[in-house]
Amino acid sequence: MDASTLKEFRAIVDDRGLITSPEELHTYECDGLTNFRVMPRAVLLPISVEQVRAIVRICHRERIPFVARGSGTGLSGGALPVHNGIVISLARMNRILEIDFLNARAVVEPGVINLDVTGRVAPEEYFYAPDPSSQSVCSIGGNVAENSGGAHCLKYGFTTTHVLGLEVVLPDGSLIHLGGKTLDTPGYDLSGVFVGSEGTLGIATKIILRIVKRPECIRTLLAAFPSTNDAGAAVSGIIAAGMLPAAIEMMDNLAIQAAEAAVHPNYPNCGGLLLVELDGPVAEVESLMTHVDEICRTHGASEIRMAQSDAERALFWKGRKSAFAAVGRISPNYIVQDGVIPRTALPQVMGEIARISQEAGLRVANVFHAGDGNLHPLVLYDRRIPGQEKAAETLSFKILELCIAAGGSITGEHGVGEEKKSMMSKMFAEPDLDTMQRVRCAFDPFLLSNPTKIFPRPRLCGETPGEYAPHPLETSGIAERF
Repeated sequence: MDASTLKEFRAIVDDRGLITSPEELHTYECDGLTNFRVMPRAVLLPISVEQVRAIVRICHRERIPFVARGSGTGLSGGALPVHNGIVISLARMNRILEIDFLNARAVVEPGVINLDVTGRVAPEEYFYAPDPSSQSVCSIGGNVAENSGGAHCLKYGFTTTHVLGLEVVLPDGSLIHLGGKTLDTPGYDLSGVFVGSEGTLGIATKIILRIVKRPECIRTLLAAFPSTNDAGAAVSGIIAAGMLPAAIEMMDNLAIQAAEAAVHPNYPNCGGLLLVELDGPVAEVESLMTHVDEICRTHGASEIRMAQSDAERALFWKGRKSAFAAVGRISPNYIVQDGVIPRTALPQVMGEIARISQEAGLRVANVFHAGDGNLHPLVLYDRRIPGQEKAAETLSFKILELCIAAGGSITGEHGVGEEKKSMMSKMFAEPDLDTMQRVRCAFDPFLLSNPTKIFPRPRLCGETPGEYAPHPLETSGIAERF
């Protein structure tokens, strides 16, 4: 990148919006996954869609790769800079532009913090449903990129359920509108394609969100079990009974220990802990919660507590939502993994995780969105011990292979990013990956927008289509293609 290009960038965002000094660039060299680090050539902080378009036009003209960034809380390396590229941070585009209570929607810029949406609409008894554990710091733009979920996605759905429309700057600088303020629009569901595309199709500069009326009653139950298998059986029992709780969360003993050390939620010392939350009309919630209590006792719950106040309910959730960071209290380093399995496979997969972690000589703390089978195993290690970091990475990928074998997925909400792109070829066949790439190339033929993420190997938009022919070394079992 030559001086004249930097001068053009500076003219767009002024000195305050352009970062080029090595000391400041270190802030942007990774996201929440710190295992990968790349120094960008520059970081730009636009304040308007016009500035974003001007920046992207220059990138298109000069073939400069770019990575859009929100709050940088992602856990898959999705916001990792690329070599010889720039970062476009949307942190200064943080306005809530419109609240329409009559139509239950909000229009926001991508830098708006997730929890701030609920804060704005709460006085009218509304809330924004997707609630990642990082919701007090993560941005809506990042949530859109990763299709983030959270504890309450079991009932309310992921980000894609709550995005009605998007204003998007394409990688050539043109502006398009996907979806809209109505509940359904003609044509292909391009909003659904864009949400969860991890920044590879362009930059969202305006998002139309669905907001939800707050339920009349919310009740939260905490149940302690001898093991995660017992807790998992209770989860299956609750779902089999025809109930759809707002949330069902599970933690194992290591995760409980970490939460207690960090935020003191006063959890029982047990093998498996469940948090079950129901919401809706008072009579319905009270009746269903009695049934949940019975199911938990039937499956061996040794202790059951019902939150008696908003403060106690908040404490229950504080322990769960702090779990990822809290693990730092019991291990100097750890990998946060993210996979999905069918609920019924939980006992089998948990047993296998215990077996392979014992073989590797590493501990694994487990936190789950148990209701929808989304696992968050945390592989604990000490990078000061030679070879242990590599062993932890290997173990974390073996856990994802278990998820695939059980009929699940390599990610539920954290995304593929840089970390898990080598696993995509284990989950998808070549025709599947080629189809995804064709979609990507339709939006970004020069592969400038977050170009190195998601896909396990470089695929150029000009590649000759056709069935993939494996190399003889692959068919003989000597080499493996990633």
